[in-house]
Amino acid sequence: MRLEQEVGVMIRRVKRVIGERAHAVHPDLQPASYLMLAYLGQHGPMRASVAAEMFNIDKGAISRQVAHLVDLGLVERTQDPDDGRASLISATASAVERLTAVAEHRRRWLDERLDDWDAEELEDFARVLGRYNEALNRS
Repeated sequence: MRLEQEVGVMIRRVKRVIGERAHAVHPDLQPASYLMLAYLGQHGPMRASVAAEMFNIDKGAISRQVAHLVDLGLVERTQDPDDGRASLISATASAVERLTAVAEHRRRWLDERLDDWDAEELEDFARVLGRYNEALNRS
């Protein structure tokens, strides 16, 4: 089935791109940790337990990822002002700068590759892809 083939190509491309972005942010950054770091960079501080729920992984795996990100200087822990017993994790200013630079580079790259698509084609593609994702989320 062609849809399955094309989705497979897209998945492989996304995995490769995530790996490239992770390496661009820091040579030792793992792709799975990149996703969490990017989320923190976009959404701000949160408890590690919230991140574990968000990414549907166990607290031990989150703890290891956070420790790795802290060691790389990309994440910092601070005390939760609402609960002194808990801590928040957040992307460092340096990490946010790196993430922003990587995202800008990727947007320029995409703009170059899709420059022969008109606005209506891009909107149609986004709409159909969104509908596809919604259909899969219902299962």
